[in-house]
Amino acid sequence: MSEPGQSPRVTVSVFGLTDMGKVRTNNEDALLISNLADAAGSPAESTAPAEVRTFEAGEHAVLLAVSDGMGGADAGEVASALVVESLRRAMSEAGGKLDWNEATKHAVEAANREVWSAARAPGRRGMGATVTAVCLQGAHAHIAEVGDSRAYLLRNARIRQVTRDQSFVQYLVDAGALKPEEAASYPMKNVVLQAMGQKPDVQVALGRLELRRGDKLLLCSDGLSGKLSGEEMLARVQQAPSLEAACHALVDLANARGGEDNITVVLARVDGEGLSVPKEQESLTQTFQILAEYKAAGASLAASGSDDDDLADDDPPDPALAAAPAPTAPVAAPPTGDPRERLATGVDGQLIAAAVVVGLVVGALVLLLQRL
Repeated sequence: MSEPGQSPRVTVSVFGLTDMGKVRTNNEDALLISNLADAAGSPAESTAPAEVRTFEAGEHAVLLAVSDGMGGADAGEVASALVVESLRRAMSEAGGKLDWNEATKHAVEAANREVWSAARAPGRRGMGATVTAVCLQGAHAHIAEVGDSRAYLLRNARIRQVTRDQSFVQYLVDAGALKPEEAASYPMKNVVLQAMGQKPDVQVALGRLELRRGDKLLLCSDGLSGKLSGEEMLARVQQAPSLEAACHALVDLANARGGEDNITVVLARVDGEGLSVPKEQESLTQTFQILAEYKAAGASLAASGSDDDDLADDDPPDPALAAAPAPTAPVAAPPTGDPRERLATGVDGQLIAAAVVVGLVVGALVLLLQRL
């Protein structure tokens, strides 16, 4: 129970695990688990903690993040490590800031500038990283994303993705040129349209989630989400006796399915009398608010879903464009060389998105001419 005069308690129990996988010779992922109550800040956790850690999500909040480095050689490791350490430092300096949405956004922007500066050094040019960060404070989670690392909410025996991939494939799906079930096998599925350190400024996708007692938040790199569906993640977490066991089960399954990429997962559970008990009929859309979206080539990528519990798309794509056939070949050449170089480098992400729009318009015109 909370002491008289104190706010009702909200606790966060969390475990994280990062694994090199079965193919890579180094691990370019990094994770962050930080209790911001320590204003001086301790070094960011970049490897799995020895045990489940429990914090108070009070005035100073708890910060979780996953970063997937890219760029080849050891540059990806450097980028992801810089991202999580810069995030921890910036958020610790925020102290008891009242506007945690802005604090989280500014921390991601500061981390981007730090990676951008470091990427000017010889041997590190072109390096970058994704990041998905969650700041847990009181009854809210403030979620920031750049790239395609993901965050999921597990509530009432259901799972929902609360981030949206800033990727070439997701752009095609949103535009109606590719079916969701085709995305996993698309040639450019690993290409992201923006990443930390590629430009001095970055678009931070931002959302705020009202937490409920017993909610679980799962953050992961695409080494996990590329191998397991959301429902498979949910099943493994529900079957596991602890957060630690659940993380190991998730990583083990991704490795059993090939483990071609580094795999990172952070799993947190929130509890305490400061949180409301979830209602069975309460949907995600009633507790999640999009504050800022990533916009490729000036087009708003409104979040959409398969049922009414997902985020609604208030502005569906033009029917003619949605009817256009999916491209039979990549619109832009896929990355060559080291497979970790999955940024839209050489061809700017905005140019790729523009090329997609042109391709969709041409496809729509061809379809209309065929009907005449």
